[in-house]
Amino acid sequence: MSVTLQTIQSKKQKNDFVNLPFEIYKKNAYWVPPLKSDELKSMDAGHNPAMRFCDAEYWIAYQNGKPAGRIAAIINHKYNEKVGKKLGRFSKLEFFDNKEVFVALMDKAIAWMKQKGMKTVHGPLGFTNLDNQGLLIEGFDYLPSVASVYHLPYYQKYLEDYGFEKEIDWLEFRLNIGAKAINKSMRGAKLLKKRFGLEVIRFKKASDVLPHAKALFEVVNDAFASLPFVIPFDKEMVDMYVEKYFKIINPKYVYFVKKGDELAGFFLAVPSLSRAMQKGNGKLFPFGFYHIKKAIKNPEVIDFFLGGVKPEYDREGIAVVLYAEIQNQMLKDGLHIVETTGNFETNRHVIANWKNFDHIQHKRRRCFIKNI
Repeated sequence: MSVTLQTIQSKKQKNDFVNLPFEIYKKNAYWVPPLKSDELKSMDAGHNPAMRFCDAEYWIAYQNGKPAGRIAAIINHKYNEKVGKKLGRFSKLEFFDNKEVFVALMDKAIAWMKQKGMKTVHGPLGFTNLDNQGLLIEGFDYLPSVASVYHLPYYQKYLEDYGFEKEIDWLEFRLNIGAKAINKSMRGAKLLKKRFGLEVIRFKKASDVLPHAKALFEVVNDAFASLPFVIPFDKEMVDMYVEKYFKIINPKYVYFVKKGDELAGFFLAVPSLSRAMQKGNGKLFPFGFYHIKKAIKNPEVIDFFLGGVKPEYDREGIAVVLYAEIQNQMLKDGLHIVETTGNFETNRHVIANWKNFDHIQHKRRRCFIKNI
């Protein structure tokens, strides 16, 4: 059966591209579908400000007239300038278990990158580090957070057979937070606040967080600057991610720490929306919004979504204070289970902190790399 590749241009092709994972994973209990509207917006330069400094192309593979696979290729010029390399990224890779389809997709994406002068390809990566990244290689029987990914085991085999090697892994943990640990952390946080003059800022309404978005992303830019795949967020990108993610905030789980008049660190924990997103099956209406709103109001699991501390304050225990506040709120709400987002395996400091809790390291995702 021959494979036909088409570059995404028409509305039908875009819809086929977005709908394909819903066919691949439709009987899978662990896949968390994205919002189709968000996926379509990410492909549109009018809605995705990263396309101001990125080149991107999308392809879909057809067999017997039906979508069988998809891939995107991205060149992030800002990141390439930062690291001084000619790197292309593959992204949005999804395909049924078919080698011919996979090879056709990867060949096409790499040919496009080579034509643009790239020397190396890595991925799966998005436009920025707040897009979904990595390929799941461990933890296929666990539900991911909405900030993580899910793939089937054969994806890794095809990538390795094609010549891809490991670049770096993200590790994910499930934590069980007990009252004893929370009370201990609160005592430690109290001492740190007094010693370093730290002030915790809490919020009553989600809208109260919005005026602080610029300062929050300034912390992100400082805290993440040395991490792989990272570029600074400018105003247009901040506006996009605020629109995309701040609507799922429960203000009880948002904490800032100030030192004097400066925002020194923050942490955003969010109610797990994974089950709600499954029930919505890619749509907000008619029922998706109801399930999301219910999950935000009455969470069962908390996702540690995003946090950061300015490097100059790393030694002042700000992360300890932030974790203590969120854990204390969980205790008040009768919640015990936390899903962390991905931590680079090289981030030993954060990983060591998770290991202080009753925990399992249950998921691993990988960025692959190959010279071309």
